Amino acid sequence: MIEHSVVILAAIGVIGIACQWLAWWLKLPAILFLLLAGIVAGPVTGFIDPDELFGDLLFPIVSLGVAVILFEGSLTLRIHEIKGLGNVVRNLVTYGAVINALIIATATHFFLDFSWELAFLFGALVSVTGPTVIIPMLRTVRPNSNLANILRWEGIIIDPLGALLAVLVFEYIVSGQGGESQTMTVFGKMLLIGGVTGALGALALATILRRHLMPEYLHNVGSLALVLGVYALSNHLQHESGLLAVTVMGMMLANMKNVPIEDILDFKESLSVMLISLLFIILAARIDFGLIAAVGWAALGVFLVILFIARPVSVLASSLGSKLTRNEKALLCWIAPRGIVAAAVSALFALRLESLGYEQASLIVPLTFMVIIGTVVLQSATARPLANWLKVSEPDPLGVLIVGANPVSRVLGKALTEKGFRIVLADTNWEDIRAARMDGLKTYYGNAVSEHADRHLDLVGVGVMFAMSRRPALNALACVRYKAEFSAKNIYSLQTSEEKAASEKQAIATHFAGARLFGEDITNAKLASLVSKGAEIRSTQLSDTFNYGVYRERYGNMIIPLFALDPRGRLRVFTAGGDLKPAAGWTVMSLFPADVLERIRANQAAEKDSVREQRQGVPTST
Repeated sequence: MIEHSVVILAAIGVIGIACQWLAWWLKLPAILFLLLAGIVAGPVTGFIDPDELFGDLLFPIVSLGVAVILFEGSLTLRIHEIKGLGNVVRNLVTYGAVINALIIATATHFFLDFSWELAFLFGALVSVTGPTVIIPMLRTVRPNSNLANILRWEGIIIDPLGALLAVLVFEYIVSGQGGESQTMTVFGKMLLIGGVTGALGALALATILRRHLMPEYLHNVGSLALVLGVYALSNHLQHESGLLAVTVMGMMLANMKNVPIEDILDFKESLSVMLISLLFIILAARIDFGLIAAVGWAALGVFLVILFIARPVSVLASSLGSKLTRNEKALLCWIAPRGIVAAAVSALFALRLESLGYEQASLIVPLTFMVIIGTVVLQSATARPLANWLKVSEPDPLGVLIVGANPVSRVLGKALTEKGFRIVLADTNWEDIRAARMDGLKTYYGNAVSEHADRHLDLVGVGVMFAMSRRPALNALACVRYKAEFSAKNIYSLQTSEEKAASEKQAIATHFAGARLFGEDITNAKLASLVSKGAEIRSTQLSDTFNYGVYRERYGNMIIPLFALDPRGRLRVFTAGGDLKPAAGWTVMSLFPADVLERIRANQAAEKDSVREQRQGVPTST
């Protein structure tokens, strides 16, 4: 029995990570594959029976997992980010979310004959989208920058706020168990104890981190232990106040100054990926499709209201007076997939409410999963074609972010812009940025690895990064920062003279630098010198007769090959140690020094003179 349980637990972990990997490879939300895996492993094959496997520990395991996920989500909620957002996002996560929840609750009450309490709880649960499903979908759909920013920030902000709304509704329901006269008193105690416990936990962890009272290697596990301790203590003092406590704790830490939470957030994100994978499979394995079948068409009615009434009304009300076009509003009305918070919290609340005697609570989980599966599958399959039809989608992410707006960056940026690529130059030097703008290039005036850049640097349609500043440390930092954004194969850096001359002790590790642009001996200073002397980037289309071998024989080492465009217009980069060999039909872009250009011009002039003399009947000299 024990060995069988070990096999099942190990299988859940392996299947969960395999689903995450498959989702990354196919660029689809991981939740889709996790749900399908859980359904196949549970209701379909019977391989996993969570109630038999975990027994009485199922409720504590789910509740602790949800507590960690909510804490990690609330760590991303910074007040200054809300202030800097547009009216549409602020409206969507405030009264727009309330409108959404109220419409869903009303439909649930009348279609499914839910009590108003459970209807409002279900409405609060499924009004929440989240970054775990929104961000992978944005990579596939690629809407324009207006829509991408709105959807991205809505998903980030509404995740903890929507969870908080669901927690408050749930706690209001549970507080009514002592009688109507005590409902508000118990509810107030939940808010007070949850808020105070969470605030004290945040202050305690902030003090530990600020004063370095704990060694670095214990920060991550120590913070995890404290979060679980705050959750358990709050629940001990007042039932069901723990989720509110960890949400408040995360929100306070996110908005405190001089608290180094970056490493903790990275650790919690990794832990959340594992917890999300495990919980989704476990919870999906508990779905009883017989309950949904028993409800019948009424459940479909609620789902249709969510898709075609609740979300559109919320979006239209939130976008009144905005600059969004009608087509942008239409796509915004359609994209709202539900994610991990709805799934995990619904299971947690349903288990608790069933134990309190709410018979209809058993329907909350299958209904929530029906909404999750329906929105993820339907919107993942249709959002990209709809965005193309509405003409609000961006082209494939072939654009380039260039860190550094120096003369070399500007020359390369102009050449690629002329080929139709979206180029963005980022720099803190105002003179370089001004010169780039005078050249008609898109720019970002600021540090490309700053928090401000995370919020304001528009990377829609951009999928490649060139680190080309004159500062090696900034280039290396940019490579590390954008490797997760664009993947390692799309990260490049241009060597500086300082790096080329550095000893092994002083040199930046190669795995931080990205692929070296244009060759081992090519530096920023060398290219800058050539550009200052009149070097230009020239494009040459290859053919069967004039192939790349002939091209290299003609020019040899006199030119520096930079890029190659394949017949589909995709950008390929010449790098140190690379094996790029353009074929017929490709276009090669190279930097031609001034003296080579002069020779080419002289040869072309001589050829024209020769042709003209032949046409005039004048014999040419030999």
